[in-house]
Amino acid sequence: MYRYDEFDARFVRERVAQFRDQVARRLDGALNEDEFKPLRLKNGVYLQLHAYMLRIAIPYGTLSSRQLRQLALIGEKYDRGYGHFTTRTNMQFNWPRLRDVPAILDLLADVEMHCIQTSGNCIRNVTADHFAGVAADEIEDPRPTAELIRQWSSLHPEFDYLPRKFKIAVTGSAQDRAVIKAHDIGLRILRNAKGEIGYEVMVGGGLGRTPMIAKTIRSFLPKDELLAYLESVLRVYNLEGRRDNKYKARVKILVHEIGAETFSRLVEEEYARLDGPSIVADPEEVARIAAYFASPHYEKLPARSAAFEKGKAKNRAFATWAAVNLFAHKIPGYAAATISLKAIGEAPGDVTCAQMRVLADLAQQYSFDELRITHAQNVVLPHVEQDDLLAIWQTLVEAGLATANAGLITDIIACPGLDYCSLATARSIPIAQALAHRFADQKRQLDIGELNVKISGCINACGHHHVGHIGILGLEKSGKESYQITLGGDATLNAAIGENLGPGLAAQDVPDAIERIVDVYLAHRQNGESFIESVRRLGLEPFKAVIQEKLHAPA
Repeated sequence: MYRYDEFDARFVRERVAQFRDQVARRLDGALNEDEFKPLRLKNGVYLQLHAYMLRIAIPYGTLSSRQLRQLALIGEKYDRGYGHFTTRTNMQFNWPRLRDVPAILDLLADVEMHCIQTSGNCIRNVTADHFAGVAADEIEDPRPTAELIRQWSSLHPEFDYLPRKFKIAVTGSAQDRAVIKAHDIGLRILRNAKGEIGYEVMVGGGLGRTPMIAKTIRSFLPKDELLAYLESVLRVYNLEGRRDNKYKARVKILVHEIGAETFSRLVEEEYARLDGPSIVADPEEVARIAAYFASPHYEKLPARSAAFEKGKAKNRAFATWAAVNLFAHKIPGYAAATISLKAIGEAPGDVTCAQMRVLADLAQQYSFDELRITHAQNVVLPHVEQDDLLAIWQTLVEAGLATANAGLITDIIACPGLDYCSLATARSIPIAQALAHRFADQKRQLDIGELNVKISGCINACGHHHVGHIGILGLEKSGKESYQITLGGDATLNAAIGENLGPGLAAQDVPDAIERIVDVYLAHRQNGESFIESVRRLGLEPFKAVIQEKLHAPA
């Protein structure tokens, strides 16, 4: 896990001092809201429906127990006893008072955390595969790359006022668990024919009002050329991106309007003009960063744990949790455990301060003091001995964190929606809660199998609904909430944007509609195929038919 050096610590403390002065001037009236807005956004402070919201960066989703305990302290002292993990692996506190924010930032700095570039038209928090350093299919741990990008992009003077916000994700595995094709830049670590490690560079992905899948503009980029090449991409975007219309200002629009081939040519021309060696990271610095992500000291364990197998044999609930929420570790005798923040009836991604402390204790005792936050709004203990899994599960049960639904239909991604967000046009959380209750039966969830439901409360798509197997978009229509359902989205390397099934539905009709969709799948699946495989084979028509039948049924 990366640790601040002297420069990092000074840099963050100086920003806290600057913002403390800015907050004081806002509170005494020296700054009006229009003058204060760009300053607060640079420090992760939003003005939501009912209060300010503070967004805290968790780079590439990695946290220590000390950091999570500090978040729990902040939530208790300055908020309402809970926090919310987002699809960008950030944490949001929804109820801080503005006058308290500088004190919160000081507490964050104490544990090497901050809110810089979690908002505004800049390069946002860099995300990565939550199983980085753990997965057997990994070519290389993507977190050193993500940390290098974080350091390069932090307060980069040329990219501090981009046409629009800019998001980067990195994966080091054959399987994409970081949704790289839905990002402004997606990086996939791979090997070329010579066995050299480099990057496939994808540009122009994004969801929101105009969802698009990223296009590959470099099939292989040598590792040491990464920062110079990213500099070239950002320069082209900064020069050519639109600034007259914020809805058309993302790099995906530029790539779409001029074409991926032309965009790639412009990047290559800019790259050729750059003084590349002046931008390339010092190899010693790259090695210093990489050293922080070295594998922990694993014990030499048998591949099969007798205690683990015995626990599963004696306790069906534990066996189910193990089957659903564990991820195979590259080291024999270990596992990565997903802790679902999707208990039936709870708001997806919410975690109480008491639960944060439980997770911190588990990480310290059982997982080399490390946790991961996932883009699916869950938490991972990445390095757990199989012998310890039963004890961990028992602790999770007591804390209300043992829901066995990772990747299943109730593991729903949802934005805060109209309950909190000033941009939202409909509620997301009540829809997620209603669906979780409808499909709460464990046996039924297991029968359905992998099925990703993703919900957004407005067109900005913070809930990733476009790439959900089933996507739900809440909009306002004639003063009422209306929910559009999309089908066939995919967030993997086979990325796809879901297609609309028809007119919007009233909130109370959404659970019935999703149930009908699932019933069509169960009735027509072949040879154990997954939901998304069935949708691809059957097409949309069988699913549209049951939705339209519902809509047009006599009253």
